Amino acid sequence: MPYAFKQLLEKVTSEKAPGPSPKFSLFHILRAVELIAEKKIGRSKLAENLEIGEGVIRTVIERLKDAGLIETSKAGCTLTNKGLRLLREYQSVFKKKSEIEKNELTLAEYNLAILIKNRGHKIKSGVEQRDAAVMAGARGATTIMVKEGRLIIPSVSNIVAKDFPKAASQIIRNFEPEENDVVIIGSADNFGKAEYGTLAAAWTLLNDC
Repeated sequence: MPYAFKQLLEKVTSEKAPGPSPKFSLFHILRAVELIAEKKIGRSKLAENLEIGEGVIRTVIERLKDAGLIETSKAGCTLTNKGLRLLREYQSVFKKKSEIEKNELTLAEYNLAILIKNRGHKIKSGVEQRDAAVMAGARGATTIMVKEGRLIIPSVSNIVAKDFPKAASQIIRNFEPEENDVVIIGSADNFGKAEYGTLAAAWTLLNDC
């Protein structure tokens, strides 16, 4: 069965509305949900964090509200119970996300890594994840998985701990990945692009549960 949060967020993003197509992606919607979950937040602050305009953030908020994921008041936006359920399901798969220091596998100044639970069997060569990251504005992405108890990079390294020791140490220390888990490192020239690129790469692993 497909993930409910994937289906819902893709529906919210793809809905057609009168006028020009809004300039935001699924990952702006997802990041908005994460930010609203952290604390009650107003429209201007949300637009600033997402690096989008006031007009676009109005559309984002309206769509999240119409989907029953958030409530709005003069004090700002908060998640509904439905929004909290969606976030919990998302976080059960995308277990942890954090900035990562430069290492042998990073490709630019800003780098973000994300742990995706139990999706290693979806990895082929890692090219699909890299391409998705680049399309989202990142410089690229490196896909690492745990297979037979060790970190590997398909078509690149069967023993990451030996070939890329600094990267392996950071991944193990920060994420403690288990068998069939995936860690994707996205790199870009600013943090926003690194984040959206990493999320776009990770999203490719949700197809065909």
